[in-house]
Amino acid sequence: MTRVLVVEDDPQLVRALVINLRARKYGVDAAPDGTTALRIAAARQPDVVLLDLGLPDMDGTDVIKALRGWTRVPIVVLSARRASDEKVAALDAGADDYITKPFSMDELLARLRAAVRRTEDIPLAPETTFVTTEGFTIDLLAKKATRDGHDVRLTPTEWHLMEILVCNPGRLITQKQLLQEVWGASQSDKTNYLRVYMAQLRRKLEADPAHPRYLITEPGMGYRFEH
Repeated sequence: MTRVLVVEDDPQLVRALVINLRARKYGVDAAPDGTTALRIAAARQPDVVLLDLGLPDMDGTDVIKALRGWTRVPIVVLSARRASDEKVAALDAGADDYITKPFSMDELLARLRAAVRRTEDIPLAPETTFVTTEGFTIDLLAKKATRDGHDVRLTPTEWHLMEILVCNPGRLITQKQLLQEVWGASQSDKTNYLRVYMAQLRRKLEADPAHPRYLITEPGMGYRFEH
């Protein structure tokens, strides 16, 4: 049974989530604040966390940072905050996904399943050296890309970007995370670098670079590799 920890201070929403999740055979624990959430997470070891950012005792991003100190459990943020910088702050702190309230239960359940599925794939990541799509293949071990049967030459920087994205399929990687990883902390505001390199990767790998199928932009936030 997949265990879900719901961290939310709105009793009505908690009740709705608990009913819907249990009806779908999830095990559910609920916490009304960050302190309780951290205690339950340590004791119960949930498989996924649904986390509201606006908690009575601490900010949700602090809960994310505390959890990330010891666990890679997927964290899906639920929040009424719509500002892009709030979403980015939560993702940079270590959240895996972000849903803005109000949301449909179907969307929430789909995001929940995707988050759990990604963690199930994580142990395979070191062996995931060969990525195949309908348009191109990436051999991470040999550092070789092919498209329509022909070798595609990628620069070292392009390779670094592709490695990060394809090793996290479906997961939004923020601009800041990519910039720090590829160019270093001092360049974390140079978003123009990313735009240039992502455009080059799309030209080299996507069938229609203007309407990418695999290298997806989340405007103002980051990029994801859809496999």
